[in-house]
Amino acid sequence: MLKSVSPSSKGEAAISAKNGSIKLVAGNSNPELAAGISDWLGVPLTKASVRRFADNEIFVEVLENVRGSDVFVIQSTSYPANDHLMELLIMTDALRRASARRITAVIPYFGYARQDRKVGSRAPISAKLVANIITHAGADRVMTLDLHAAQIQGFFDIPTDNLFAAPVMARDIKERFDLSKVMVVSPDVGGVIRARGLAKRINAPLAIIDKRRERAGESEVMNVIGEVAGYTCILIDDIVDSGGTLVNAADALLANGAKDVYAYITHGVLSGGAVPRITGSKLKELVITDSIQPTKAMREASNIRVLPIASLIGDAIGRTASEESVSSLFD
Repeated sequence: MLKSVSPSSKGEAAISAKNGSIKLVAGNSNPELAAGISDWLGVPLTKASVRRFADNEIFVEVLENVRGSDVFVIQSTSYPANDHLMELLIMTDALRRASARRITAVIPYFGYARQDRKVGSRAPISAKLVANIITHAGADRVMTLDLHAAQIQGFFDIPTDNLFAAPVMARDIKERFDLSKVMVVSPDVGGVIRARGLAKRINAPLAIIDKRRERAGESEVMNVIGEVAGYTCILIDDIVDSGGTLVNAADALLANGAKDVYAYITHGVLSGGAVPRITGSKLKELVITDSIQPTKAMREASNIRVLPIASLIGDAIGRTASEESVSSLFD
């Protein structure tokens, strides 16, 4: 069964903005996370109606006064991505027209982030387009978690805080493993900076998986850079979607003498047949955060565990409301 890790202590019982009251508004993408953030901060969720007309057109109505308030809209743009994105946009517009003083879009999982550059002659940069739409809808700032690429912060023309799940993961790893026998592994060359950051936090060595396809139509070859024999290897990445890369990386590490292989991933997209692929693999455990609400299949998987991030996002919201440093959370 998927197991949750509860925060060790509550946040402040109440927080206050520099000017005006604080309001938390949630869409339908992840009500469990929104409730956790509300509980952590001691701030009740603002009553709002987010529903569909018969033709699935989205209707939003904020049922409390938000005039002059510092409003945080909690909404991941996860599956179904387009519906949840439209909910976020319409909620933002409703709050702007209701005279909210400041609107912060809290997007734990920012969809379309993987489309952050032109990959062909006539391909879009969808991450930039979505950033523009959120800004024009009326958001004053954005808060998100482990963006797929750091430069996406620059796609927004408003202040953007990119939070990191690494402190939460590092704390969990320290509680569960003998760190003298742990090695952090990046599943590809592009994720080395993220993996190095976690390795530094727990004072562990680093290895890298080098993926390459020698010829078109042939399967990928996984080369392990680093001596992993005898170590408990922890794969670290921002997104797991199909799960194929993680499964293949685990096989390669075990073939090179690794004792066990675990994976810590921020965003558990896990689309299609990903869950059975993970459960049938040699991965000892896949740990994901609840930036995306877990499905029934994830909850029933024997080797998938969720790491709550309500306290992390709640602390960041509290610091933003009181005009304190957010980056100091990660020092």
